[in-house]
Amino acid sequence: MIQEYLDLLDIKYRRRVFDPFVIIWAFLSQVLDPDKTCHNAVSRIISWLASENVELPSQDTGGYCQARKRLPEKLFALLFSSVADSLEKKVTDLQLWCGRHIKVIDGSTASMPDTPENQEIYPQPSSQKPGCGFPIAKLGVLFSLVTGAAVAVVFDKLNVHDLQLARRLYEFLNPGDVLVGDRAFCSYVDFIFIKNHGSSVLSMLITLENIFKCSISKSFENYVKLLVY
Repeated sequence: MIQEYLDLLDIKYRRRVFDPFVIIWAFLSQVLDPDKTCHNAVSRIISWLASENVELPSQDTGGYCQARKRLPEKLFALLFSSVADSLEKKVTDLQLWCGRHIKVIDGSTASMPDTPENQEIYPQPSSQKPGCGFPIAKLGVLFSLVTGAAVAVVFDKLNVHDLQLARRLYEFLNPGDVLVGDRAFCSYVDFIFIKNHGSSVLSMLITLENIFKCSISKSFENYVKLLVY
């Protein structure tokens, strides 16, 4: 699969230690590891090479960082979509809820390297003093409850509302899907749009009272208000 996308994007490379296959593996492990330093990623590569009885590279991280930078974002976007699609194809009817796929939508943020380009596109909060923070991006993510894989992700500035990000994710819903989100995604306009698309919505209410109440525990007078459309 990786080679297929390398050919599609016409990415040329030499068979060296830091080829695209090794870089992708090391980069993913770097993201997932609690120690996300490049030094740790290079050490992992060296440990693997040592087990293969081949010549070991330097522990300097420069070569790894340069090789990682040469890989275009488009390659990772293609791999991202391909992995999600392949996992969805393995889902059986027994894993579905009433024969329907459950898709969960949520928002988050991510800090970014403090470069002039990032500061311009993803400015830090206005309450933050200049030079004392990092650019922050707002993320909207749609993922499958069955596979746990992210289906789609969008980025924007920090002050963009979650609903604006969500509307860029609706195109990834399939007819029959059930979309689940918190109260940040409670909008009747969006509910109608999603319903007309052939999907359904389960969302927490913002202000309406007594539509639907579900007791969490008999010993506590707490209720969750849900809207099913």
